Amino acid sequence: MSTEKPSLEGLRIDRAEDRGSGGRGRWIVLGLLVLAAALGIYFWLSRPRAIEVETAAAVEVPSGSVAAVLNASGYVTARRQATVSSKITGKVIEVLVEEGMAVTEGQVLARLDPATVDREVALGEAQLAATRRALDETEVRRKEAEVNRRRARQLFDQAVGSQADADAADAAADSLAARLASQREDVKVAERQLSLRRQDREDTVIRAPFSGVAISKDAQPGEMISPVSAGGGFTRTGVCTVVDMKSLEIEIDVNESYINRVKPGQKAEAALDAYPDWKIPATVITTIPAADREKATVRVRVGFDQLDPRILPDMGVKVAFLGDGGGAAEASEAAAKPRVRVPKAALRGTSGERVVWVVANGRTERRAVKVASDQADPVEVLSGLSSGERVVVAGPADLAEGVAVVEAKDKK
Repeated sequence: MSTEKPSLEGLRIDRAEDRGSGGRGRWIVLGLLVLAAALGIYFWLSRPRAIEVETAAAVEVPSGSVAAVLNASGYVTARRQATVSSKITGKVIEVLVEEGMAVTEGQVLARLDPATVDREVALGEAQLAATRRALDETEVRRKEAEVNRRRARQLFDQAVGSQADADAADAAADSLAARLASQREDVKVAERQLSLRRQDREDTVIRAPFSGVAISKDAQPGEMISPVSAGGGFTRTGVCTVVDMKSLEIEIDVNESYINRVKPGQKAEAALDAYPDWKIPATVITTIPAADREKATVRVRVGFDQLDPRILPDMGVKVAFLGDGGGAAEASEAAAKPRVRVPKAALRGTSGERVVWVVANGRTERRAVKVASDQADPVEVLSGLSSGERVVVAGPADLAEGVAVVEAKDKK
């Protein structure tokens, strides 16, 4: 029995040793779980975040429309516009015009103080009357001198009077005749001086030079007005500005590289910045035969086919110069390849290689496109883009292929 006892003792399990090794294992497992969670949080926080961008949808161009060969921006201008002033210097006593008022040709716009001019007219009338009275007196004396000459000539012929008396009578008559002619000229001079003074009085009434609309009121009663600036800047040079609304047209500075696409009589389509959805038919009037060497542009005049009260001077306007429409082949090709428009801000790259960033499934896609012209907004895309696709119009400059993005809002 004594030999078996050690063997049984060797088979007994030490519970204290087992409890120590099991505790360390649980701590190791718990540490691994914490490490895995930390790594997961780190990778989740360091993952690439979606970039916020602004997008816009490509809008299809109606199939019946003619393709634009050039797009440009300009301003509405009036060919007939005048700052109405006076021809004399005077004090304004009455202004009869307000901004936005329609005026007709010859309508009184303002009046100047006529007190000084009235006195000048009265002086001219008095001088003319005095000159005419002197002329009448000289006429009477000339008649008397003619009678004395005939009498002296008769007495000389009858050998009663002397030659000297006859010659004196002739000289007196001729002198008065010359004085009479001179005074008649003096009367004409006095009449013309009076006419000038009366014209000055007429000029105190300022009238509209043509029919139109007053767009500004530049003088008030009590101010001095003059055709030239004087008085250290305190003298007005105009009463108001009148615009002939029937003479409105568009002036555009076209880059000289594209001026070969514009010709007189060419059809165009205008869109005011204030009414971008309103397409206004227009026609090219002419191109100014001179280039601006600093801006490398040529000025083009475009006329509206029909005017509208909504069209105002100095409004910003975008003009699409339309092509000829082409033949049957061009028409079928245009029908087979629908065109779309996108904002100009969507274009990236150089003028030789235009690209846009298309947003599909939350990621960017680089797309090469062909545009009709990149001189206006929106831009007409001929190929490379379909209607309804969304393009990036505002976002980081370093966008790359496949970047995750989130659309902020539509840009209209």
